Amino acid sequence: MNRIQSILLIAIGVLFVGANHDSPLHAATAQNDLTSFVVVSPRDNRYFELSNGSPYVPIGFNLVGPPREDEFDRLFAIMAANRINYVRVWLGHDGWNAEHAKPLQFDPARAEVIDRFLTLARKHGIRVKMCLEYFRDIRAERNRWSDNLIYHRANGGLYESMHEYLSSDRGRDHFKAKLDWYADRYGDEPAVFAWELWNEMNAVRDSEWLDWTKAMLPELHKRFPRNLAIQSLGSYDREQGRDSYRTLCLLEDNDVAQVHRYLDEGAGWEICHGPVDALAAQAVRELIAFDAGKPIILTETGAVKPRHTGCSELYAKDPEGTLLHDMLFAPFFNGAAGPGHVWWWRQAIEEPNLWHHFARFARAIERIDPPAEAFEPVTIPHERLRIYALAGRNTFLAWCRDAQNDWRTELIEGRKPETLTDVRIDLSSVRIPAGASVQLYDPWTDTSSTAIIRDGDVTIPSLRRSTVLRIESTAPSARRARWRMEP
Repeated sequence: MNRIQSILLIAIGVLFVGANHDSPLHAATAQNDLTSFVVVSPRDNRYFELSNGSPYVPIGFNLVGPPREDEFDRLFAIMAANRINYVRVWLGHDGWNAEHAKPLQFDPARAEVIDRFLTLARKHGIRVKMCLEYFRDIRAERNRWSDNLIYHRANGGLYESMHEYLSSDRGRDHFKAKLDWYADRYGDEPAVFAWELWNEMNAVRDSEWLDWTKAMLPELHKRFPRNLAIQSLGSYDREQGRDSYRTLCLLEDNDVAQVHRYLDEGAGWEICHGPVDALAAQAVRELIAFDAGKPIILTETGAVKPRHTGCSELYAKDPEGTLLHDMLFAPFFNGAAGPGHVWWWRQAIEEPNLWHHFARFARAIERIDPPAEAFEPVTIPHERLRIYALAGRNTFLAWCRDAQNDWRTELIEGRKPETLTDVRIDLSSVRIPAGASVQLYDPWTDTSSTAIIRDGDVTIPSLRRSTVLRIESTAPSARRARWRMEP
């Protein structure tokens, strides 16, 4: 009998590296900086940094279940080569789950899979969000993907229902004993981005999710004091979810304001039926309005069949990755602490070989230190473009998206994106310092060029789908002031 089992029996009867803020934002955890942890930035609590003071922008996706072990090395090499520094996994998923046979009996072979994964994460400078649980019901017999059988009394477990597990002292002590096992093995681990209690806990059957979350977030902080502690809710796609999201975002012990939002034509809100950039932007703005004073991440996004009945067929029609591109760029340029983190990674990234989109996003924001910039998200009106911009102390950064091109026009109607020429953007509302440098970055061709501001206007010579506009002050740092928007 190990220590954790004994505790249960008693209780229940039972990358970017270095301090150089001018370095390019890539490999946010490099091999020579394995002692730094991801923290909420004390310089600006809307962003992350490493405990050594370097900025950290989580660029990655939802890996969820483990790939085949013979894929580990290949996938980590691909991720590192494309400047990915973050993945999310579900520790309760088959393949990861060390507690898969009996409650509080942990399989050393499964633990070794996690060990190897974290070892490679450290090697390649990738942080891992460790989501502890995802199941939604405790049943005697399995009838869907989200059921847990081993906890049911009929199968040698301790509970008749999900409600009993979540609400009883015995069930809560069980969960805390499981945390002890993880803490003994992975406590004080800088490769861990955060510990997440439960995936979409408000979707759990008979769940009093708020009471349980309030009880368990402090338990995470006790066991993992150097890692972030977080919780997640289901897709934010209808009015009934607003109060729950506001409550979770404002919980003091919940370190990050996370949101899930999908392109879903069966969703309650019309915004979720439209362009991906618009639905992602609106999700971030909703959370900004809660004024939680913490980083915001669109931590699950993607395209699904109506009412989340499966992976969308749109991915097979999208060889250039318009969906993925919009999921990455829209959140950050609307004030999130990072890009969107896509679901269905095989279909959205691996099968069409769209890994380069992550590197393109990283290049678009390289040399940027978000906490130092203290960015404020703004929009610039335009007759043809949706322009999402960040006005900072030293930098004005804008993502310009063709409003007449989206997944519906391109992937459903078959209309190729138009190449726009000599697109004029009125920046008279932006107080631009004299002598500022103006650069354009095309994430579709991975090319950069310079531009000139004349009479408050900047002209983009060519734009296909989107481009990034970057204006930087060239004044000495002591004289730099926040970019301001004129009324």
